[in-house]
Amino acid sequence: MLLQLFFSFFQIGLFSIGGGYAAMPLIQEQVVDLHNWLTMTQFADIMTIAEMTPGPIAINSATFVGIQIAGIPGALVATFGCILPSCVIVLTLAYVYYRFRGLNVVQGVLAGLRPAVVAMIASAGISLFSMTLYGQRSFPADLTGLNVISLLIFAVGFFILRKWKVSPIAVMMGSGAAGIILSLLF
Repeated sequence: MLLQLFFSFFQIGLFSIGGGYAAMPLIQEQVVDLHNWLTMTQFADIMTIAEMTPGPIAINSATFVGIQIAGIPGALVATFGCILPSCVIVLTLAYVYYRFRGLNVVQGVLAGLRPAVVAMIASAGISLFSMTLYGQRSFPADLTGLNVISLLIFAVGFFILRKWKVSPIAVMMGSGAAGIILSLLF
């Protein structure tokens, strides 16, 4: 189990170009779809906690998933598997970039990666948005079963963030409080 956990998060660390949000679909594929270690609801909960805690999302989620699957040894193995590729890749890329930064090929590769990273982040965001509103990863054919409270909290939080540029931490805390209050009332 620990070896499988290590290799799963090694793959996530190896292919999650663009940061934690870009890693979300990869984590979901490994822990929900491929290995069935977590349900989609558990995955959404872990992603929420990983986003709220300090540190990179991919590493936080590796730690949380590892604990869920195999306790403290699982957390250590999953976290190490997640960070090992990054350490090797960053050291190698830093050397290559420093040595060849003036070449157009290097600039072309970086320009080509940007749209792929945006697509991965958008995919993760849409999956979490659908999970929040409908309780499933993709939008249903019929849009019944909409969680109106979640939609309301999202809309208000989004409006506050865009209109008044309030701290995201304050919006998260307010959204959590609103979720607790509204779930108790309705």
